[in-house]
Amino acid sequence: MRTPAVYLAEEVMPYLRAKIAEVLYRGDFKQADIADYLGVTQAMVSKYLAGKYKKPPDELARRIDEIAEEVGKFILYGGSKEEAIVLVSRRLVEFFQSGFLCKFYSKYAGISEEACHTIYSVQRDRGEVLEKLSIALGSLLSLEGFWALIPEVRSNFAYALPSPAGPGDVAAVPGRITLAKGKPYALPPEFGASSFTAGILVEIGKFRPEVRSVLNVRYGRDVEEAIKSAGFEVARVRTGGMGREEAVREIARAFLRKNPDVVVDEGGHGVEPLVYVFGADPLEVVEKVKRLIEFLGVRE
Repeated sequence: MRTPAVYLAEEVMPYLRAKIAEVLYRGDFKQADIADYLGVTQAMVSKYLAGKYKKPPDELARRIDEIAEEVGKFILYGGSKEEAIVLVSRRLVEFFQSGFLCKFYSKYAGISEEACHTIYSVQRDRGEVLEKLSIALGSLLSLEGFWALIPEVRSNFAYALPSPAGPGDVAAVPGRITLAKGKPYALPPEFGASSFTAGILVEIGKFRPEVRSVLNVRYGRDVEEAIKSAGFEVARVRTGGMGREEAVREIARAFLRKNPDVVVDEGGHGVEPLVYVFGADPLEVVEKVKRLIEFLGVRE
């Protein structure tokens, strides 16, 4: 059975290793060091450098050459073997996720290109969600004054797949966004990192599928005034005394009556008041937070 893993091992990796070997050799690496990085014997490196390898179709070869140059330069500039393996793996997965490799793999495996696309369609969606959330998170953390909006319970930033079935279909910040030495800090987003904010998006997705991202920030009179000045559509709830699941449903139900930009949770006993900023994607959420900060007049 010719799976994608077998195809990569038999048809792609030999050529990629050979081209990386050429880049490293031009960079004055010794054959023994090249063999160590590539995980092959020195005799195999000699064959690679002698041009004794199977070349794939020209279109595919050009793309693999690009990866080889990137990885080779990464190693020459001091990248570790472990980091190089991660880089190569990411690039090869991206090849499949983008659909580029499917026309070559389908001929090799004797299956349709549609079947190949099906294999990687979910992974591609997840990659796009993580990429967009990561970009938005970077912009959020660099916003002048964002630190002043982080609540006592800290912030989380989430982005869901289309029609999420559960929290596992929502990417968020592990451990939430916090302050470190007075600066906002967050780990890279990952799927399944949130239960509460993810649960809100799952519930909202049942009747407002276009709303796929949320960020929670602190509440206060100054934030209230900034929300009004920004002209945001507002919904209000009070989740004090509710269990987690009931609170999630209560916040989501605000979207049954209207399509708010923000939901103000007035909290209650044991629950900190919070503001939830919603958008179709995380970049839209960041733009709304920018407007809040502008009207708050916060500076570093």
